[in-house]
This record gives sequence, structure tokens and C-alpha cells, in this order.
Amino acid sequence: MYNLIVKDFKLGVPKMFLIMPFLTGALMFVPGWIYFIVLLYFCWITIPNMFGGFRTQNDSMFTAMMPVTKSDIVKAKVSVIVLLELLHIVIAMIFGIISNSLYKNIPYYFFTPHMGFWGLCFVMLAIFNVLFLSIYYKTAYKYGEATYVAVGAAMLFAGIAQWIGIQSPYMHDIFYGSGIDRTALQASILIAGILIFAALTWMGYRIAVKRFPKVEI
Repeated sequence: MYNLIVKDFKLGVPKMFLIMPFLTGALMFVPGWIYFIVLLYFCWITIPNMFGGFRTQNDSMFTAMMPVTKSDIVKAKVSVIVLLELLHIVIAMIFGIISNSLYKNIPYYFFTPHMGFWGLCFVMLAIFNVLFLSIYYKTAYKYGEATYVAVGAAMLFAGIAQWIGIQSPYMHDIFYGSGIDRTALQASILIAGILIFAALTWMGYRIAVKRFPKVEI
């Protein structure tokens, strides 16, 4: 399993994509920006290029020739995706903490990078994962449709969440008002987001494991 993950990183993840989290994370220093976009760059750029690389290298056929199960192949791919997502979000969170200390008194129209916001980001990535994995592994080759659907759903969630955060007085208070200073509330939103991320990613993995054996490579 470990060797499969290493193989996927070496063959399908150019070094640039390991630098990308720092480049996109630096956008957290833009005051008052739409910070959901920082993580959406992973969905827009890294995923299609990474899986395009796998297809170009005929990775599925190459890996199928190894003494490994199809479930292990899926597990390795999911592990690579999750590791890259966590790298993106952790670096963005660190830059977000620094950003909060730099811009203490500016008005925010969009979500500020507090714990509750990162909980929403985990949910956004969870939606992306469950849709991308379940659709991609119908063929384990055509990544375009899976990317479009998953990215569209993730962006729709981000847009709706941001709209509710602005329009709803209750949600506005949580993400802009007194709720920002309520550590327990913010932490609970973050933890809930992480749990949803884990649950939906696991669901996507299970669907992929059921579909991949039916694919003729």
C-alpha cells in the first residue's frame, strides 16, 4: 500500500503540485478576499492535471499488472488526494492565522478565515471527493465529467454557504459577529466539517471500490 502511494506521487504528482499549496495559500494574505477560492484551486488545477497525467501514462493498466488488488489501487489514489487536500488546507489555515493577526480591524464582506470557515471548507472538499471518486471510477479513465460535476457541486456549496452567511442574521452572527469569539462554537463547526469530510470521502472510496472491479482495463 505504501509503495502504491509512493508510485502515485512519483508518477502522477509533479513537484509543482507540492509547491501549489504554498502559492495558493499565500492568497490568504489578500484582505477581504473570497477565501473558498484558495482551496478550489486544488479542484480546478491539481486534480484534472494529476488524473490527466495518470491517463497519459496508462497508469491503470500499469498498476493492474502489479500483484495488488483493485481496492488497494483505489485506496492509494484516495490517499494521495486526501494527503494533498490536507496539505492545501493546513497551509491555508496557517496563512489564515497570520492574515487574521495582520488585518484585525478591516471589514469583511466574505467569510473570514476563522475555525468555522475551515469547517465549511472541509465540507466543500467532502462534496468534491464523494462525487469525483464515485463518477471517475465508473471508467477509471475519463476524469473530465467527474471533475466538472464535482467542481460544480463544490462551488455551488461554497456559493450557497456564503450567501446564507451574508443574508441570514443568525449565520451572519456566527461567522461575522459575536460568534467569531465563541471558541467552542467555532471549534464544533470545524470538528463537524472534519467528520463530514471523513464520512463522505469514505463513502466515495467505498463506491469506487465497488465500481472499479467492473471496469475492463
